[in-house]
Amino acid sequence: MNMRNKNNGYYKELFQNAGFRPCKAPKNFPSGGDCFEVLPEIGSGYYWYYEVPEQYNIKIHDFSFKEDTVLKMDVPECLSITWYESISGEELNPYRNLKCKVIKSFLGGNEPFHALIHRNIPIRSIGIEYQPDFFHQILKDSFGSAYENPETAFKCIDETADFPEMKKLLWDIWKYKGSASATVLFYDAKAREALSLIFEHHRKLNIKAKTVLSSTDVELLNSLGLYINDHYADKISIESLARIACMGTTKLKSAFKAYYGMTIAEYLQKVRIDHAEHLLAYTNLPVSQVAKAVGYVSSGHFAKLFSEAKGLSPLNYRKAFQK
Repeated sequence: MNMRNKNNGYYKELFQNAGFRPCKAPKNFPSGGDCFEVLPEIGSGYYWYYEVPEQYNIKIHDFSFKEDTVLKMDVPECLSITWYESISGEELNPYRNLKCKVIKSFLGGNEPFHALIHRNIPIRSIGIEYQPDFFHQILKDSFGSAYENPETAFKCIDETADFPEMKKLLWDIWKYKGSASATVLFYDAKAREALSLIFEHHRKLNIKAKTVLSSTDVELLNSLGLYINDHYADKISIESLARIACMGTTKLKSAFKAYYGMTIAEYLQKVRIDHAEHLLAYTNLPVSQVAKAVGYVSSGHFAKLFSEAKGLSPLNYRKAFQK
């Protein structure tokens, strides 16, 4: 089947076949749209969906599974942008951790989405998915001769926490409580505004000076990443990393950000939090000991960082995962 032709109503049918049943939307969901409830034997929560055929759909996920669940599904040809408030698991092809507190872009119509979702941790997200003819036409109308292939603009986002305008727009949709007569106009305006934000975000990134990395720099940065992965619990200084990478501290900071898409401090924090997630899920170590095991002296500071990264406090994450 042509993946472009699968868009209309595709997700509603998919979720109904996967153990969701139609229901009335709870009060904390926006006006309009269709809502589905997870069957109690599978998990708990809701999936909300609003669609304009041949143009776009808006999806809200707010549910969890009782057991670790592997998802593998074809995704229609589309471009999507999503804010993840909470999620825990791994993408399996290619392998990488699923992150929360980020804006994530996705290009559908290629490889199936394949992921492991951890049990009892809520998937809480809101996103807009665009069909090809619609986003091409909107961008051409909005930007004329400045219009470029939108796939490039979506790819440049990948996963970022630095897109507050998009986060606000998506939360505005979730909180919308307008009348039925105004619903169509509101969602249409927000869908078009989000496309413009994506394109402007891409243009601003292109304006910034790009750091050119040599093959030697890339090799050294790869080795540095492996070093941090092995020594994340140690006290690591920028000076020691600069010596290992054979770079000055200024060059190291810019080169690392260019290669990994985050600062050294952000990378180290990510590695530590990912290891802490495993310790909380599979051991009974007190939170204070988990904090020390991954390199944090203060358990309070660790708990704050973990909550910001995973959407749950360390104790609540453990309770949910070991339930």
